[in-house]
Amino acid sequence: MVEVSERQKLILTLVIHEHVRTASPVGSKHLVENYNLDMSSATVRNEMSALTEIDFLRQPYTSAGREPTEEGYRYFVRNLLHQTELPDSTRSMISHQFYQSRQDVEQWMRLAASILANHSRAASLVTAPYPEHVRFKHIELISTRGRQVLMVLVLFGGEIQQRILNLNEHVPQEKLSEVSRRITGLIQGQDLTTLRHLQSQQVGLEEDVLNWVIKEMDQFDALAAGEVYLDGLTNVLEEPEFTGSPEARQAIRLLEERSQVHSLLQQALAADTVGGVQVLIGGEGTWDELRQCAIVLSRYGMPGLVTGMIGVVGPIRLPYGRTISTVRFLSGLLSDLVTEMAME
Repeated sequence: MVEVSERQKLILTLVIHEHVRTASPVGSKHLVENYNLDMSSATVRNEMSALTEIDFLRQPYTSAGREPTEEGYRYFVRNLLHQTELPDSTRSMISHQFYQSRQDVEQWMRLAASILANHSRAASLVTAPYPEHVRFKHIELISTRGRQVLMVLVLFGGEIQQRILNLNEHVPQEKLSEVSRRITGLIQGQDLTTLRHLQSQQVGLEEDVLNWVIKEMDQFDALAAGEVYLDGLTNVLEEPEFTGSPEARQAIRLLEERSQVHSLLQQALAADTVGGVQVLIGGEGTWDELRQCAIVLSRYGMPGLVTGMIGVVGPIRLPYGRTISTVRFLSGLLSDLVTEMAME
């Protein structure tokens, strides 16, 4: 564990604050004059040199000031960043926007992506909620004509699947309704593993219907990862360190590929936790395309039932305090909305 003095912690924090604001190296004289530090420029310069030796700061060229390294940002986020909350007025405004679009999941996703992009001035990504494990909620069997029956399958999380079934013989609606109630009572809340175990215990129409249910849930499980909503990609391209940068183009290409995004999100969730929020800086040695980027990410939803992910991707020079508090607040808000919808 690297030993860092209180004075060095202060200087590192101020350098990061100024570098986030200006995207330029920060000099000792600038810190002393702008923050009224009770120390000389020479003392600050010596401490900057010490921080450079432990790879928390770097000097991009001779006679320039210092800027934070990836390790410096990681130390700051893990040890020096105080947990903050969005102002009450901002929280109220965001909540009002969401509740105006109540029960419209797609609008929630687009709104969350827009808010994240605007507050962080970076790129945002939001995945639609999807079941962690596909679970059966209830089924309706509706007689249509002849031997045809409409099966309406409802899964926990609100997903609805419909299928026209062809039975071996005509079955009256009264019996279809009885079978629907019996199957719902038997397997409500169960996942595919349990359904397959019960499959061999059914006979006749119940066995046929359960087979169809398993097939539908299997197909849904394969496509469970939700749609990805992106916003603010131009924010990243407009940052000075990304202007005309091939690294920025690589990052954008990665974000535009859904399978890559889902893989990225799953791996990023194994990174550092900051108040329920995950932070990945400089690709963490895993994603070469993101070595110039930082990710702030969180899950939302109902644990064990339905989940989604929201996050921000931007330059390593990210306003972490504001970004983390925004991601944390939106994660909680979306969790409440999804829970209310699922419990109705």
